[in-house]
Amino acid sequence: MAEYKFHILVCGGTGCRSSKSEDISKALWDAIMDAGMQNDCKVLMTGCFGFCEKGPVVKILPDNTFYTQVTPEDAKEIVAEHIVKGRKVERLLFTDPETKEQVTDAKHMEFYQKQMRVVLRNCGFIDPENIDEYIARDGYQGLAKAITEMTPEEVIEEVKKSGLRGRGGAGFPTGMKWQFARGYAGDEKYVVCNADEGDPGAFMDRSVLEGDPNSIIEAMAICGYAIGSSMGRVYIRAEYPLAIKRLTIAIEQARDYGLLGENILGTDFSFDIELMYGAGAFVCGEETALIHSMEGKRGEPTTKPPFPAEAGFWGKPTNVNNVETFANIPVIFLKGADWFKSIGTEKSPGTKVFALAGKINNVGLIEVPMGTTLREVIYEIGGGIKNGKKFKAVQTGGPSGGCLTEKDLDVAIDFDSLIERGSMMGSGGMIVMDEDDCMPAVAKFYLEFTQEESCGKCTPCRVGTTRLSELLTDITEGRGTLEHIDELKRLAGVIKDTALCGLGQTAPNPVLSTLKSFENEYRAHVVDKKCPACRCQALLNFEIDPALCKGCTLCARNCPANAITGTVKEPHVIDQSKCIKCGACMENCRFNAISKR
Repeated sequence: MAEYKFHILVCGGTGCRSSKSEDISKALWDAIMDAGMQNDCKVLMTGCFGFCEKGPVVKILPDNTFYTQVTPEDAKEIVAEHIVKGRKVERLLFTDPETKEQVTDAKHMEFYQKQMRVVLRNCGFIDPENIDEYIARDGYQGLAKAITEMTPEEVIEEVKKSGLRGRGGAGFPTGMKWQFARGYAGDEKYVVCNADEGDPGAFMDRSVLEGDPNSIIEAMAICGYAIGSSMGRVYIRAEYPLAIKRLTIAIEQARDYGLLGENILGTDFSFDIELMYGAGAFVCGEETALIHSMEGKRGEPTTKPPFPAEAGFWGKPTNVNNVETFANIPVIFLKGADWFKSIGTEKSPGTKVFALAGKINNVGLIEVPMGTTLREVIYEIGGGIKNGKKFKAVQTGGPSGGCLTEKDLDVAIDFDSLIERGSMMGSGGMIVMDEDDCMPAVAKFYLEFTQEESCGKCTPCRVGTTRLSELLTDITEGRGTLEHIDELKRLAGVIKDTALCGLGQTAPNPVLSTLKSFENEYRAHVVDKKCPACRCQALLNFEIDPALCKGCTLCARNCPANAITGTVKEPHVIDQSKCIKCGACMENCRFNAISKR
């Protein structure tokens, strides 16, 4: 195998690919060829590096130089300076926003320093379309150990000992789930990977599948051996084309290497995997709805029991875990359950991957040990709030979660602590909000999503979420009353207690959590008919300060409703009865004379 002086790693995740990382890779290789360095350099398209805010990202090994916001036009300079002359291209290095110093090595970037990459261990380091690179990083050793040195019962005990809990949101002990599936008899059993990631702003599972698909294949095979299954299914949403492509390549390569199919590694164990595509229904993240969709039926949940472990896909015993849960399995068998349990907290061992988004400086994919605080995530890894604004809230758990405030910043991130605070871990979405966000409007956004995604099977969810959304619309559009707030509280409680599945039961969480911490904002909307954050358009008033207005007429000329009057060089006035709240006047004013209230 050829040895290279330099490995140039180009982020090939969906985010960076949308910013021309494929063109960057080609341009780098062309520059290398022009320089005659093709025998010294290898260019790799990897999975997501995580630092999405500064993508596209290019990393050069062995010195670990980290270049940000690279363009195809930068390729020649990178090769000419860094590869040929050994000089870093300083303008492409990351500049620490606090110290204003350039950081040459990714290990010294605050974004990465508090992270611990277990699930993401290979993302950004290997070519996900080359199984040899996965194997070179100890890939498939966990599978080999499990099927050649351990009994299925011992495999399950190892998973139970690790304390791994499901990362799809519910946090159910994974080893116990496997034990249930093994305990039920069936002429066929199924291992299902839930890759139906539907939370707004979430891209954790997609990134794992794009950057390290073999880890999921290996984990599913270990699970198959443990529960007595020979068939695996990955249920993945069809709008993840890159993840599908790389997973398909990985499955084919694993078959070629004898790591999938008949008599794996010369043993009596046989296991294979097929892909099944979802159409993007959020409710299909619930395991019974997912199974119905796999069977070609409507994606609707059913009451449990029976649980899928007893009667799942085609009525056979079925084990369902999500992508992130499976991604932990190979490491547990490689390094041991005790090692895994030493990370995180007693009741929530291991790490958690989050998609950190919203009003945060360092938007990206992060992985931290359980027990890390929200403050550490937001202010150290995330780099604080954008534009120097004040932190207001963070939504964890996506539309099923709740908003946590400044008083919650020092809470440890784990399954139980977040639930105690009225939120939840969920699959890992984490959206940060600042002082300019309106909390009733935030609740309305999430309710509109869950209402749209409700399968409609049960009345509390079908009708209840619609009514909640209508109440929030009335409040944010100025038609709300104090009775509306009381109705929100009552109806939210009824839905939580009576909805059929987790989607409906958790749908009121954004409403209840924002009411708990920001009821004053709701009251301002219904009593004062004002939006304190100035975000609800129907409640806005644009006003001209006569002391600042120069009478340039620019606002009047840009007002589509002809609501502004005044003469040249004299203060202008807005007729509130005609104003349509579009904000065009404020956008065009050169003297900051117009404000919204």
